[in-house]
Amino acid sequence: MAIEVGTTVPPATLKQMTPAGIENVELRPLLKGRRIILFGLPGAYTPVCSTQHLPGFVEDADQLKAEGVAAIACISANDPFVMSAWGNEHGVGDKVMMLCDPEAAFIKSLGLSLDLSSLGLGERSKRWSMVVEDGVVAIVNVEDSIFDAHVSGSANLLAPVPA
Repeated sequence: MAIEVGTTVPPATLKQMTPAGIENVELRPLLKGRRIILFGLPGAYTPVCSTQHLPGFVEDADQLKAEGVAAIACISANDPFVMSAWGNEHGVGDKVMMLCDPEAAFIKSLGLSLDLSSLGLGERSKRWSMVVEDGVVAIVNVEDSIFDAHVSGSANLLAPVPA
């Protein structure tokens, strides 16, 4: 069963490339006392992820943060090197944190994993987005297809970000 509005985001240790190298990012402290947008996608450099999903959040980051979002994080089952390079190519800077869930453990704990072995990708994430308020899901949007980024796109989070 997929995570729902009103549930607490499970604890997770994700990875992030920093100037100092690969670092662990503990999700619970990141979410505590803050309004955060998390979004997940099947993979870096995949077509819809690269042309719609990530670029939308980069483009809308300033407006989302002006509406009270403390941080925006992209989560994928890629490795930190790939996520860092992909983020650099899309100019994420400090607008979007590029977080890695290499074994898809966090994605599985959300009930949002997907077996894309038929495409040569293995265990990956469905396409989704959520607003998390102090660790609790306030909004969650999950696409029916990994080839769409309408429901989970940043535009759907601009107006309804809870106060």
